[in-house]
Amino acid sequence: MSIGFKSWLQNSKQGLTEQVKKFKNKDFMDAVVAGCAVVAAADGSIDANEKQKMAGYMSRSDELKVFDMSDVIARFNHYVGNLEFDAMIGKQEALKSIAKFSNKPEIGRVIVGVCSAIGAADGDFDDKEKAAVRDICNSLGLNPSEFSL
Repeated sequence: MSIGFKSWLQNSKQGLTEQVKKFKNKDFMDAVVAGCAVVAAADGSIDANEKQKMAGYMSRSDELKVFDMSDVIARFNHYVGNLEFDAMIGKQEALKSIAKFSNKPEIGRVIVGVCSAIGAADGDFDDKEKAAVRDICNSLGLNPSEFSL
């Protein structure tokens, strides 16, 4: 991870809790979970460890505890199922859910922050995960360089 990204992530996480609470709704949860699925699938497969990482992070994260875990898991499984059926179609559907916030950059930045935190949760935010987050940025109309990606 670059120093710029680490610094950006630390600063972002500090304000993420209040921002997530402010935007707590089904579309926002859907976009966050869709982004998590896209990042988890970045290497071509989603294994049990990645599902556990996402669920564990979301249940431990002060920012994301506001969502009911059974809803989160159901939506994550929905997006994962689509990605496993066809990676390109699944990714496009996930990005379409995320793009609902393309005219709301403040919310888009929170989504990117959460997806980046999920990607970095295991201490290895690899190039494929970063590329997935760049795709998320692009679907939101945000410049990936703003997030040191």
